[in-house]
Amino acid sequence: MEYIVSARKYRPTSFDTVVGQQALTTTLKNAVSSGKLAHAYLFCGPRGVGKTTCARIFAKAINCMSPTANGEACGQCESCQAFNEQRSFNIFELDAASNNSVEHIKTLMEQTRIPPQVGKYKVFIIDEVHMLSTAAFNAFLKTLEEPPAHVIFILATTEKHKILPTILSRCQIYDFERMTVRDTINHLKQVAEKEGITVEEEALAVIAEKADGGMRDALSIFDQAASFCQGNITYRKVIEDLNVLDADNYFRIVDLALENKAMDIMVLLNNVINKGFDGGLLIQGLAKHVRNVLMARDPQTLPLLEVSDQQRERYQQQAQKCQIPFLYQALRLINQCDINYRQSSNKRLLVELTLIEIAQITQPDDAVGSGRKPRRLKSLFKQLTSTVQPQKAAPQVAAAERVVSTESSVSSSSSDPRSSRDSSSSSSTPTPKRPTLKSAVSMSFKNILEKSKPKKMTIIPGTLDGSDPNATAKDEEHPFTQQDLELQWMLMCNRMPQKLSGIATRMKNMNPVITEFPNVEVTADNQVAYDQLEQIKGSIAATLKTYLHNKSITVSLRLADKEEVAPILSRREQYELMEKENPSIAKLRELLSLELA
Repeated sequence: MEYIVSARKYRPTSFDTVVGQQALTTTLKNAVSSGKLAHAYLFCGPRGVGKTTCARIFAKAINCMSPTANGEACGQCESCQAFNEQRSFNIFELDAASNNSVEHIKTLMEQTRIPPQVGKYKVFIIDEVHMLSTAAFNAFLKTLEEPPAHVIFILATTEKHKILPTILSRCQIYDFERMTVRDTINHLKQVAEKEGITVEEEALAVIAEKADGGMRDALSIFDQAASFCQGNITYRKVIEDLNVLDADNYFRIVDLALENKAMDIMVLLNNVINKGFDGGLLIQGLAKHVRNVLMARDPQTLPLLEVSDQQRERYQQQAQKCQIPFLYQALRLINQCDINYRQSSNKRLLVELTLIEIAQITQPDDAVGSGRKPRRLKSLFKQLTSTVQPQKAAPQVAAAERVVSTESSVSSSSSDPRSSRDSSSSSSTPTPKRPTLKSAVSMSFKNILEKSKPKKMTIIPGTLDGSDPNATAKDEEHPFTQQDLELQWMLMCNRMPQKLSGIATRMKNMNPVITEFPNVEVTADNQVAYDQLEQIKGSIAATLKTYLHNKSITVSLRLADKEEVAPILSRREQYELMEKENPSIAKLRELLSLELA
């Protein structure tokens, strides 16, 4: 007996046997029973969901001489018998993938002129209609819009977006849905029962997930698994045959992550990779697994799990152990790894780092052993460099230096234990314990950081950076040096708002000078810069008063003379000047055989 694959052997022959398309089949049956038939239909959807099958069943029901009350073909009349024996002259199938030229469409149009010999309609089924050329589509338009009364077109395609809008507007469009895992499992159970094959529901769930919503693919995979398992399809044999990663790995990874066992996860990852699985495949499967665990936490989202009943119970059990913040954070890390996986040059390291981070989500902050939450070095150094004010920190540094000098002066006496014992015995009162060098320096710098912590400022008009212009005390007239002035001038330029970025860039090239303390003079290179400085002169003075702690500061502007304006040098001229001032640069260029670009 000739062997027939399950996808052909168990192909539906009636609307009631079509799986997963109840809404569409009901509409088509009602159209047949009521006689309200359109002249053109478009069946679209993913592969293997029943588009061509429904088109054939629909064409058979249209020409049936005695259809049933619910719109099904009787299967006994001459038209149905001719269709079943593939000798019907009223139903034509055209593969548009191989017949996509204008000549093929013209030949089809000529056939539409001949009325049917048996039955009511001539039905033309055009499969993969999106493969028609643009010229063929245009030649098809007129006939599709106004075909003869005895002609019905049924078009099928997997890519509706490639069809011309003028074609779409002339058809009734039916969108076929993907097969759910539950529908696929139930249908495979029926096929296995008819074939006398024993199956495990978990094995059928793996086949359904591998089919990705296509029943034809599911039946093909079922035949493959049946050949490998020899009549007894089990979960272990299916994952071995299909080379599918076992779902137990995902459950173990989540359990180990909850226990913060990162090293055990690394061993598990190594075993998975040694079996030939890609790290990216593990990440994708883990993302789906964590999503399913999240869905299993709430009864409302539990129906969203497209898994077998046994798997659903396992997801519910693990969901009771996982907190929602852990699942959210794990999904975020996995998604970020999936995004960066293709661009990564060391893919395995990326996967390992992601799994380690997932294993540390529930780890307490003091698990490292320091007893406090670690701080990022970058933010710490940024705070040190941006908030410490030189004039405020100077007294503290001086105090630290005095302590250091004191410690160094007494180091010689403290190094001799006998003199220390003699002095302690001769003194009648106990000598207080001197601070060590390390503690003195650490305390001094601690005071510096405490005093230099940034204070929260509100945006108050008057200064360039939003600081309070009244922050300087009325009697505060601290002295400042030219170096302090230049430092605060540069910091002021860096803090200026975005709308003043142009003048801020020019100000960085200017050097304010103390003419007669505390008067400050600023020299502008050109008239444009002078006019811009004149507009914000008051804000500049208020800012310098605030940060230099001197209320008597005045700012005067002056336009530079021609001989004071330095010429703008090109990159080559700058290098030649550097080479003239330092001949070693020329020697270095010769040794390295460098050329100027």
